[in-house]
Amino acid sequence: MNEKTQQILDIVKELTILELADLVKELENEFGVSAAPVAVAVGGDAGAAAAPAEDEKTEFDVELTAFDEAKKLKVIKAIKDITGVSLGEAKEIVVGAPKTVKTGVSKEEAEELKKQLEEQGATVTIK
Repeated sequence: MNEKTQQILDIVKELTILELADLVKELENEFGVSAAPVAVAVGGDAGAAAAPAEDEKTEFDVELTAFDEAKKLKVIKAIKDITGVSLGEAKEIVVGAPKTVKTGVSKEEAEELKKQLEEQGATVTIK
């Protein structure tokens, strides 16, 4: 630190809080600057605000987690219709619950499949 800077610093150290506040105000006016803190994004945080939109999940899996035993046949038929598998394969999916029924579908399709299956007596989870 040079001698002038040290002299100024020594003088500033002797000021009261009110005198220091006045000095800051005068420096702001004289040089057209502000002593207010400035928010600065540092490192990886710079894109953090935009990240959720980019990372928003677009593909979902529909999983049959359980079913009403009394409505088992209806659930099997719904699985058959939704997946296009044979009746035997649909039965294996239902009996083997929890099982994934469809993967990589849109949120809207996943919600629709969930609704269809739940109407037939299934319990469904979207992942």
